[in-house]
Amino acid sequence: MLRKVLLLSASAGAGHVRAAQAIEKAFKADGNVDGREVHHLDILNYTNKVFRHLYSKAYIDLVNKLPEVPGWVYDKLDKPWKNERRRLALDKLNTRPLVKLLRGCQPDLIVCTHFLPAEIVSWLKAKERLQSRQVIIVTDFDVHAMWLVHHYEHYFVALDEARAYLEALGIPAQKITVSGIPIDPVFARQKEKHQMRKKHGLEQDRTTILLSAGGFGVGSVDALIASLLPLQHRAQVIAVCGRNEELKARLTKLAGRMKPGSTILLKPFGYTEEMDELMVASDLVLGKPGGLTTSEALAKGLVFVIVNPIPGQEERNSDHLLERAVAIRCNNLPVLSYKIDKLLSDSQRFASMQANARKMGRPNAAKDIVDRITELTK
Repeated sequence: MLRKVLLLSASAGAGHVRAAQAIEKAFKADGNVDGREVHHLDILNYTNKVFRHLYSKAYIDLVNKLPEVPGWVYDKLDKPWKNERRRLALDKLNTRPLVKLLRGCQPDLIVCTHFLPAEIVSWLKAKERLQSRQVIIVTDFDVHAMWLVHHYEHYFVALDEARAYLEALGIPAQKITVSGIPIDPVFARQKEKHQMRKKHGLEQDRTTILLSAGGFGVGSVDALIASLLPLQHRAQVIAVCGRNEELKARLTKLAGRMKPGSTILLKPFGYTEEMDELMVASDLVLGKPGGLTTSEALAKGLVFVIVNPIPGQEERNSDHLLERAVAIRCNNLPVLSYKIDKLLSDSQRFASMQANARKMGRPNAAKDIVDRITELTK
């Protein structure tokens, strides 16, 4: 029985952290592990201040202001088994508190939902300074070269294509499991659409579009809402603003100017822990295809409308969604309403895309990963 499990994420975007939280919940619901011995750490809290800033705030600023820069870096570094010594030297220099913690902790198992701690753990295992077993959970649909390490026990990936890619790079097939990306177990619970619409004050007979507004830079949300106003189909837009109170106030004011009989209605929400219910109430999700948000939407059978994906991982996620026929993509906001109207006018195509989304979804990924880990570590 595993007695001490350490989950390592990094708050460079919310997805890595949410994946680790999902695994933490699944572990604590599993009878084979004492929940008091499952701990989750954001490894950026164990780095120096400058490095932490570069990994979090500076990255987000670049994504919002110059997205082509992180996209270029992403592609430049995606060369398997190249640049790893240089990158490791930089990471070791900036993660000394993490190294000290790991050597002192010596957990039975380390689960990484970000490539940075996976690399540090692999190095410590190579130097025989750490005896812990390591599993790595890739939190996008593609496997970037930075996820590749030499010392590990298992990889969990989202798609069969990712498994085939790792095998082509020399990773043994028995060390790879296609699990999907872990999401909160609440997304596996069945809830009824009409009930969720009633609970959250939504109309029953409108196409419902979920917009995770907090993920957009300043000004983008207003442009998105304006681009939806010409829709011909009666629709309501759920705009989740997160902790951005200024945005929520602005959208609430805009919603108040819309008449009840308008073709488009707007329903702003602040920070919520009921995203699963809002997804159940929705038909489409509009936004950027991050690994976690996409996996949550697929678990609820939502069709994705992709707008302005971040060059790099989100571009690649987009490719997979389009290839599986679960998404449409809008590159020019002035035609957003046209593209959605065209999709909604073809009920057979829309129903097929919903079915494809449910087929691609992995609502039980977190539990499946924990079950597989338990099997591997007996």
